[in-house]
Amino acid sequence: MKQGNIIFLKTAVFVIGTVILGLCIFALPVLAKYSAEMNPAFAYLQYPVQIGLYLTTIPFYIALYQTLRLLNIIHEKNTFSEGTVKRLGFIKHCASMIILLYLLGLVLLIAQNALHPGIALIGLIVVFTSIIIRFFSSLIQVLLINAISQKMENDLTI
Repeated sequence: MKQGNIIFLKTAVFVIGTVILGLCIFALPVLAKYSAEMNPAFAYLQYPVQIGLYLTTIPFYIALYQTLRLLNIIHEKNTFSEGTVKRLGFIKHCASMIILLYLLGLVLLIAQNALHPGIALIGLIVVFTSIIIRFFSSLIQVLLINAISQKMENDLTI
């Protein structure tokens, strides 16, 4: 892969991480406070929902870090290695954690009868996106394992 492509992808990962961090620090508390003021009956859910959203950023940032490590492995031209398979596994597990946390949050909000349709739509978009990322990373991981085994067989062939 060309040097420019790697730099572009690393920059995209940093921008995504920075935007999400900015939203978590500046926008989420304001939106939570506004939502609590607009719906005083559900104001008690302000902090649990905020904490739940902050918890989902932990696997998100772990996945971003693993993506950067994966890009470094690709940059070193060591793509067909166990390190790459390991990084894809971490990304797959992080996507699974995000799916689990969001579905748990949606179920808890439904149980409290506090799930607004807009919030449900956003939550389902995040879940659907995470499902796609999980299956795509799983598919790439399986293909990479097969390619590594074929490479090892070819290396042993005279």
